[in-house]
Amino acid sequence: MKKVIRSFGYAFKGISYAYTTQLNFRIHSAATIIAVASGLLLGINASEWLWIALAITLVTITEMLNTAVELLTDLTSPGYNNKAGHVKDISAGCVVIAAVFAVITAAVVFLPKLLLLVNHAA
Repeated sequence: MKKVIRSFGYAFKGISYAYTTQLNFRIHSAATIIAVASGLLLGINASEWLWIALAITLVTITEMLNTAVELLTDLTSPGYNNKAGHVKDISAGCVVIAAVFAVITAAVVFLPKLLLLVNHAA
C-alpha cells in the first residue's frame, strides 16, 4: 500500500512541476477554470460535460507529455541537434492539435447557449 501512496505522491509532484515551470500549463489551467465555470453558469447537460471533460483531459495530458518529452530531449541532447528539435516541435504540435479540438468543442457546446442568452436579452 505504501508503494501505491508513494506513486500518487510522485504523480502529484509531476503535476506540480508542470504547473510551476510551464507557462502554457498555467494558461491551460486558467482555460479549464473558465470552461468549468461557463459550464456551471450555462447549465450544460451530462453529455456536454463529457465533451468538455474530454477536451480538458486531452489538453492537460498532451501538455504534460510535451513537457516530459522536452525535458528528456534536453537531457539526452543538451547541445543543438536538428532531430531533437524536430522531436520537440512534433510534441508541441500534439498540444496544438488538442487545444484546437478543445476550442472547437467549447464552441459547439457553449456558442448555442450564449446565442440564446443574447437573443433572449435583446
